[in-house]
Amino acid sequence: MQQRSIGDLQISAIGLGAMPLSVDPIPDADRAESTVHAALEAGVTLIDTADAYTTSQVDFMPGHNEQVVAAALASYGGDTSGVLIATKGGSTRAPDGTWGQDGRPEHLRRAAEASLRTLRVEAIGLYQHHRPDPHVPYEETLGGLKELVEAGLVRRIGLSNADPEQIRTAHRVLGDDLVSVQNQLSPKFRSSLPEVSLCDELGLAFLPWSPLGGMREASDLGERHSAFATVAAAHDASPQQVALAWLLGLSECVVPIPGASRPESIRGSALAAELVLTDGERAALDDA
Repeated sequence: MQQRSIGDLQISAIGLGAMPLSVDPIPDADRAESTVHAALEAGVTLIDTADAYTTSQVDFMPGHNEQVVAAALASYGGDTSGVLIATKGGSTRAPDGTWGQDGRPEHLRRAAEASLRTLRVEAIGLYQHHRPDPHVPYEETLGGLKELVEAGLVRRIGLSNADPEQIRTAHRVLGDDLVSVQNQLSPKFRSSLPEVSLCDELGLAFLPWSPLGGMREASDLGERHSAFATVAAAHDASPQQVALAWLLGLSECVVPIPGASRPESIRGSALAAELVLTDGERAALDDA
């Protein structure tokens, strides 16, 4: 698979969004493990998770997604030393499923230490601030993230759900420790294109979350966006693969992280890294 850069690392151009492995109805342990293993076998070296990705209030399990990822990596028979685990902190989940934000440095420290234990690593390869907390000054949160690097708990910092002003502020405060931004971007949701351009300018990776439009819409992407189905037919590919190839062509900084809960899904997504679109096809998709 072609490679892209995140800071000082070379990683696969397509990553695995592990969140669906913790969304009801969650796959059983064997299928979850097989999905992560299939990603590794396809050459995927970026796995995205978060401490707040967990199951429903019926079987509430804090850190469930990180546990699934850690267990699958531990059971894999091949070399995983080149795999970058990207997790997130700063969002919270209550037993009733309610989401919240906590950007206080003390919370981020506790969250990062918990993720270290759950992921079974000495330092987190990429630690991403999940979402800005409206009750905590952003620079205070960024200072807390910088302290995590200085303490050796994390190696690199990323942002998620950040706007251009926040990205520039983080770049000023964190310097080379900031390596990535993860925002929503897909054929349906294109309002993060300015952030892609800014990441290009600043030398940051851009990781589109929900690159196929979200779990509920990914399966019928071609029906919702006919231009992607038309291009897919010309390449004997799926509309989903065309969508990922389109995202990859936006910039060398883009690394899509499609979600998957089945081995077949991530295998198909990984093939998109080798799909080459013509200038005419790209223009049609840009205008779709």
